[in-house]
Amino acid sequence: MNIGVPRYLVVGLAGGFSLYLLVLAVYTIDQPRNPVPVFVAMGLFAVATVISLLPFGPKRMPLWMAAFNFAVVIAITLLVANELDFQRAGGTGYASWYVAASGILLTITSTRGRHSFAWLGIGFLVVHTITIVGPAGPAGLLSLGIVGSALWVAVSHVTSTALSKASKDAQRFALAEREATDWQAAQEAHVYERQFRLGQTSAMALGMLRVIQDSEGKLTEAQRQECLHLEGAIRDEIRGRKLLNDAVREEVMSARRRGATVTLLDEGGIDDLSDEELERVLNRLALAIHDTNADKVIARTVPEGSDIAVTVVGLRSSGDTQAVALGQESLEEDEVDLWLEIPRTA
Repeated sequence: MNIGVPRYLVVGLAGGFSLYLLVLAVYTIDQPRNPVPVFVAMGLFAVATVISLLPFGPKRMPLWMAAFNFAVVIAITLLVANELDFQRAGGTGYASWYVAASGILLTITSTRGRHSFAWLGIGFLVVHTITIVGPAGPAGLLSLGIVGSALWVAVSHVTSTALSKASKDAQRFALAEREATDWQAAQEAHVYERQFRLGQTSAMALGMLRVIQDSEGKLTEAQRQECLHLEGAIRDEIRGRKLLNDAVREEVMSARRRGATVTLLDEGGIDDLSDEELERVLNRLALAIHDTNADKVIARTVPEGSDIAVTVVGLRSSGDTQAVALGQESLEEDEVDLWLEIPRTA
């Protein structure tokens, strides 16, 4: 976010003043003893002004450009002042245009963030006027307009510093606003997710809860087993997330009712799929669960960046079923009954 005066307006005003001073230099060209140094000074001033006002590059003036402007201020001051007679009656008038020209160049330098070079230029003008100009002395600071140039630089320094601070504050406020908006969106998403999951859980468990209420908690073995299946289904809603649609829910419940253990893990790898692609992947998952007779089925999403959306593994216990039933570990590992990789695209 940019705060302040439009750049084209500042450039236009500075360019207009610079052109006006060059016109004054031509108008008073008869006063210098030798006009050649004055023309050289005019050329240096014009080049420095054009370079400083070019509408390209960063707003903060490059270091080399600030040093060049400072050198130009010294050069045009020495070139013009050495050719003027400051003791003449009526003073030098507009022939001392170099002071205003230096002030404009230093003001541009300060406006573009190089305040130290601007104040060094003002300091040089003050020292030159007091020590070189002679009898004009300190009074020359007023009569030649050096005080006015210093005021321009001061106003530019204060204004640009204030605008820079305001711009940084505005950027911080904008960043804080975006963070607050993101936080609010995340909270709303969490609330929606919780409400959706609660609605799913209520719809799934409502029938069994009524049975428990009607029977006063006295459930048959089959009803207790169904409660365990519902618990697994509710857990799927939390851990399975996008791995679930009506077909997958139905096949998972059927697999559990025949004694299989089914685990669904959605780790965010299919969040970027379109609705059509997601439905295709889930229907293929439901078909795989329907076709397998494995004792354990594990379906897991694959992280983004892979061509595979979901991997499905089915394991069949190859050990002594009686030993397993007694809680003893099987001496043999489970056999792979199903290995399926469902691609992201058909």
